[in-house]
Amino acid sequence: MQLPRRRRADFAPTTEFVYPAHLKAAIADLPAAPGVYVFHGDDLAMPLYIGKSVNLRQRVLSHLRNPDEDRLLRQTRRISHICTAGDIGAQLLEAQMIKTQHPLLNQKLRRNKQLCAWQRQGEQLQLVYSKDIDFAQAPDLFGLFASRHAAIERLRQVADEQRLCYGHLGLEKLPAGRGCFRAALRQCAGVCRGDEAPQAHDARLLGALQQLRVVCWPHPGPVGLIERWGDFSQVHVVNNWCYLGSVATPQEAAGLTRQAAGFDADGYQILVRPLMQGGVEVVSLSPGP
Repeated sequence: MQLPRRRRADFAPTTEFVYPAHLKAAIADLPAAPGVYVFHGDDLAMPLYIGKSVNLRQRVLSHLRNPDEDRLLRQTRRISHICTAGDIGAQLLEAQMIKTQHPLLNQKLRRNKQLCAWQRQGEQLQLVYSKDIDFAQAPDLFGLFASRHAAIERLRQVADEQRLCYGHLGLEKLPAGRGCFRAALRQCAGVCRGDEAPQAHDARLLGALQQLRVVCWPHPGPVGLIERWGDFSQVHVVNNWCYLGSVATPQEAAGLTRQAAGFDADGYQILVRPLMQGGVEVVSLSPGP
């Protein structure tokens, strides 16, 4: 993950890069293995940056050689790491740690309380929020958006690509007894003025939305995803697309399966492809009593 350009002046790059020799000892024990690494500053309770890699040593060394990260390196006092048994575990752990530790320079994976999606309700699309319904179980959801504005902009983009009607989609009011302005410009196929059947309009809409469909959690309960790195193995406990933690064996997962497991967008993005395409070993886990 490439660090973003700093907004704060104290994180701006210096005019001359100096290799951070004071961190040489901090990287001495870094393995060439998957895991998560943390750059710590003076305040140990507030990490500067959390990242992940399939090769911890190589990735951290690349930070140390990057002039754009000069100020970060100067403020770093210690680098810690946690090994995982594979890339999936590293991604899950990184996302979890960013949400709980709020590192100064990580932005993308911070918790989003405004997560929303479009849901097909009858013949209409409605904007729904994860705080109101369980996205892991709700049917006919399309897209995961950080805000209402982002959701509306994406639907507008779909409408433009498919010549759909903003009025028919509820994005704007239709003039009484007339078609929309975009129909006059041939940017709308004219469902608003009877040029095409509503069924044809809606078929194009649903076809375009399929690439945004949110997959319901495909298991009756929690599961363990097994990863191995040499002799090291982990069982990543997941329920409703939410990562609950990792253990050494399925038998040790009982304490984790009793935890609340609300929908997590980052967990979904990390897990949906390997789970649905069968790219990872999965075992069923029954929640403990």
